[in-house]
Amino acid sequence: MDEKLTMTYAERLSRLIKLETVSRHGQTDLDKFFRFHEALKQEFPAISAACEWEEYRGSLLLRWPGRDRAGTPILLMNHHDVVDASGRWRYAPFSGEIAEGRVWGRGTLDTKGGLWAMLQAADELAAEGFVPAQDVYFESACTEETDGSGADHFSRLLQKRGVRFRFVLDEGGMIVYDPIGGSDGVFAMVGVGEKGCADLKFIARSNGGHASTPPKNTPLVRLGRFMAEAEQKKLFDVQLSPTVREMFLRMAPTVSGPLKNIMAHPDTFSALITTVLPRISETAGAMLQTTLAFTMAQGSEGTNVLPQEAWVIGNMRFSHHQGGAASIAAVTELAKKHNISVEVLDPGFESPVSDFNSEGFRLIERAVAESFPDVRTCPYIMTGASDARYFSRVSDCCLRFAPFRISDEQLAGIHGLNESVDLSALVPAVKFYKTILREG
Repeated sequence: MDEKLTMTYAERLSRLIKLETVSRHGQTDLDKFFRFHEALKQEFPAISAACEWEEYRGSLLLRWPGRDRAGTPILLMNHHDVVDASGRWRYAPFSGEIAEGRVWGRGTLDTKGGLWAMLQAADELAAEGFVPAQDVYFESACTEETDGSGADHFSRLLQKRGVRFRFVLDEGGMIVYDPIGGSDGVFAMVGVGEKGCADLKFIARSNGGHASTPPKNTPLVRLGRFMAEAEQKKLFDVQLSPTVREMFLRMAPTVSGPLKNIMAHPDTFSALITTVLPRISETAGAMLQTTLAFTMAQGSEGTNVLPQEAWVIGNMRFSHHQGGAASIAAVTELAKKHNISVEVLDPGFESPVSDFNSEGFRLIERAVAESFPDVRTCPYIMTGASDARYFSRVSDCCLRFAPFRISDEQLAGIHGLNESVDLSALVPAVKFYKTILREG
């Protein structure tokens, strides 16, 4: 490891982490995002000068003109907003502390780290006089953690301009050991699609009354029974998609025992996989079907008052094969059984699955092989959401991957405590993006 270069990189990333860019719903004061934009210009002068800049309410779109203006451009993305950082951290969340072989702080992985690596690679190439073969766009929103309005706006704007991308690369999977349990290998997990995300409100009503004389089947009881049945019942269609099938085939060589044969022959054992996998791995199981998690609830205002109305919020991540409308219809049918009405707060945004045989995916495979020789590349379906979904309006190939090797502990730090990135991960991440830029 080049220690001098690594420390230069670490200090540059640290300065970005020190700039607090927490985003919140309904935020109107955008000054901190504008200050962050100025910091990017200072940290990356060569690529900043080479690009055309557009700003929308704190979000950024940059265009790096290529040699062939008629060529099909590419888009690289990473957002610069972060979530809140409450709780007791080992190092202050916006200190950017460099200690114990890591850079610490909110955003080191999600995703100022990716933004830094992306622009660092472009800045070094631009300083050398490199000009990409075709236009390269960079997008960085300040609303990814809230309403997605920055990416939504820029994707619509580019669509209106008639711009289409050969491929889009956003945040997503990372480089992890044994991603689903049972393998003995390190994998670069590249999201070729993401499940849609819908928010539903389930409402139970009654005449209310005093808690001293409770009738049967009050609103909270009905909601409780509904939630219990929704969790136990097979509400949603389970299907082994081509993406998950390919993921198993690529992981099979690193698996031992009976699971090896099953993963190596997913078509033969599809019924077994769809039945057993959700019990073995919640992460892998979520790739096979729509999921519904109950996240918020409200009853009456008093301890001795029966609610006239009680509700729970369900966060649904719907599968590609069932889709949002059919998934919502399935749970609505169950709600009716318990005399519960359903309000769709947000129907979600449906984006298609990209081809793991595409040119963009193969380029990521080559970049991974050059930067991380011991790592295998696997496609998968993201169960979380990213801004990439909006850019399916302007590209048939939207991929989701961040080139950082991380541990289970670091994975838990994303949106949690003690988020951090290893110093040893910085140089390979820049090398990855350089390959993308040179060959893209």
